[in-house]
Amino acid sequence: MKVHVSTYGCSASQASAEIMKASIRDKGHDLVPEKDADVLVINTCTVKYTTEQKILHKIGAAGDSGKEVIVSGCMPEVQLEDILNQNPQAHILGVNSVSKVTDIIDSLGSDKGSIQVFMEEPEGFQNVPRIRYNPNIHICQLSQGCNFSCSYCIVSIARGKLQSFKPQEIVSDIKAAVSEGCREIWLTSQDNGQYGNDGDVLLPELLRMICDIPGKFKVRVGMMNPFSVAPILEDLLDAFDNDKIYKLLHLPIQSASDDVLERMNRYHTISAANDIIHRFRERFTDFTLFTDIIVGFPGESDEDFKKTLSWVEFYRPDKVNISRYTPRPHTKAWDLRKIDSRIIVRRSNELHGLCESIKLESKNAMIGWDGEVFISKEAKTKGMMARTDSYKPVVIPECHISPGVMCRVRVYDATAGYFLGNIVE
Repeated sequence: MKVHVSTYGCSASQASAEIMKASIRDKGHDLVPEKDADVLVINTCTVKYTTEQKILHKIGAAGDSGKEVIVSGCMPEVQLEDILNQNPQAHILGVNSVSKVTDIIDSLGSDKGSIQVFMEEPEGFQNVPRIRYNPNIHICQLSQGCNFSCSYCIVSIARGKLQSFKPQEIVSDIKAAVSEGCREIWLTSQDNGQYGNDGDVLLPELLRMICDIPGKFKVRVGMMNPFSVAPILEDLLDAFDNDKIYKLLHLPIQSASDDVLERMNRYHTISAANDIIHRFRERFTDFTLFTDIIVGFPGESDEDFKKTLSWVEFYRPDKVNISRYTPRPHTKAWDLRKIDSRIIVRRSNELHGLCESIKLESKNAMIGWDGEVFISKEAKTKGMMARTDSYKPVVIPECHISPGVMCRVRVYDATAGYFLGNIVE
């Protein structure tokens, strides 16, 4: 069979696509561009309405063109009816069932109608072959699911309760990736801070186990919610104090108003999130902060939004993922009264403008910086992409050093997405 895999969403979704592509290849099928495919595997995301609509259109159009369609990822778990309305012949692969993709492909043409595979337990996420999007980066999923229920979040419904993968399996998976040449390890899940709450080994201890793996590599710890970081903060700070871990904290606040956070069912106050940020900044002088903010959540007043603007001005995060609130089916916020979309657009634009001005000031302040960087991968245009200890991206145009090597650079310019640097002899 000629198969194409397209994927949407987070790094965990990307990791699932890497696993499915390797499984398809190893079963003797051909991975081809979408236009040449007989079978289209669509690995879905349902966090945002706009993404959902794009995917549903693709599912319907692929079926109309005569292609066999396999839909995997989060959408089948919560929007199966929508998928089948678009394409009644679509085949379905539940979010835990990536290891079964070739079972469906091998069954095509048997006139069984829509084949649907849903598994209660996640299978085949660790220690399996991959076709990586980047051969230097290994995405390691730590767990499936979430034990919390933010009122806007459909993903926790799709992925179910927390199921942490065994620490020994994770360490073995990363050790194999490093031996295969990977020099960056991305740890991902719905919320990395929850890792091990259903077991004996929590995230800080897991990080220490990972850092004990021999080899030259760096670890990027993905998103952690404030309410999952707070109980492990002291141990987490100690675990981060290792040369192998990027000093990057991705801590979604979603809003700086406690009233909005309460309606979001976020389980934390803004002061609790602030305390975590202060503690990281006290511990690590070179530190990068990412956050997520939802604009226009039901009931958000002008005063609530001003609190968020003030927070951004004060804490000056290096990156803000801004989402305009859209209701998601099956969530607690679905029936809440919506804010006028024109207000949401205005607030979103204002927040984007503030974040861009802060980013520009931060980038200009970085010009002239001189320090050690870790060579990560080939740059998209020319040279190599490197990362500072706090994960700031530096492209070195005239560079032929292999990934995994440390070198000293001086930053001489900045673009919208990265810095430019020269190697200092």
